Amino acid sequence: MKTYDIEIQRLKSARHDKGVIELGTDAFVQAKTARDDGAMSSTLRLPVEHARTLLILLKQQLAELDKLQPRSRRSGRC
Repeated sequence: MKTYDIEIQRLKSARHDKGVIELGTDAFVQAKTARDDGAMSSTLRLPVEHARTLLILLKQQLAELDKLQPRSRRSGRC
């Protein structure tokens, strides 16, 4: 598995379509060098203000998706 360091430069947009949330970003992506620490995973770095914006955008998009659900599915009791 390839691992990457991903640095978000700018959040541009967020939208949902057919159950998928798509985020538009400017990002710097660089292949991560393999280390012997055992954990092979990609890393996402973003400034606190971008993280707060991302959280707000995700909440808005999830709220829009919830509006599309029938009333009986919105209560959380399935």
